[in-house]
Amino acid sequence: MKTLSNGGAPLLVAGPQPHIDFGGRKIPIEIKRSPRAVRIRVRIDPRRGIVLLLPKRASVGAGLAFLDKEIDWIASNIKRLPESVPFRDGAMLPLLGEPHRITHAPDRRGYVWAEAGHIYVTGREEHLPRRLRDWTRKRAKAEIGPLAEGYAAEIGKSYSGITLRDQVSRWGSCSSTGRLNFSWRLLLMPAEVMSYIVAHEVAHLRHMNHSPAFWQVVDELHPGVAAAKKWLKKHGADLHKYGVEPAERV
Repeated sequence: MKTLSNGGAPLLVAGPQPHIDFGGRKIPIEIKRSPRAVRIRVRIDPRRGIVLLLPKRASVGAGLAFLDKEIDWIASNIKRLPESVPFRDGAMLPLLGEPHRITHAPDRRGYVWAEAGHIYVTGREEHLPRRLRDWTRKRAKAEIGPLAEGYAAEIGKSYSGITLRDQVSRWGSCSSTGRLNFSWRLLLMPAEVMSYIVAHEVAHLRHMNHSPAFWQVVDELHPGVAAAKKWLKKHGADLHKYGVEPAERV
């Protein structure tokens, strides 16, 4: 392991698991290669940390040297990486915008359920993250499905199915084949914000663009567009911290 930066913070540390030490907080560096990349690039990812993109022939050493030169830029942007909140007993997780405490209940019968401000998870504690992860996806689809069905009926359209993902760049999308894709993290938002995103994607079944006609359909389906956008701008990025293992694992 080798520290590339000389003195001060943050420090770039090379080795089998390269990372940047930012005031005692270790931010992992994910190294990716792309045959289409023409130059070394770096970006900050809310869940994966620092992503270093290398062209096909660039060496890892050259990539880390590039990061070292960009250390000040990284330092100025690293603060927008939220501290991760892994699925653990006692952690807080919002459901439809309301805080719930994850509560391990090994002696109770059942699987996972939400009740009175708690999310109870049975079974062995080491299985809690996986069980809760599976449950949040199922619960998200159960919330999103009826909304999509209702909005599609309002505009006289149908969709080919719903897929849940965990992308960072967008909350939802609509394919040319009429398939609706959503982030499971919609489950963490207030209901009105979730319903806006669903209405937005359903409106694409009529207009595959963001024309004035498209926004008219969105407004008809969900009158609270402005308030939902405001909430997403203020709180959306924070939702990516939940269910993520801490960066300190490096």
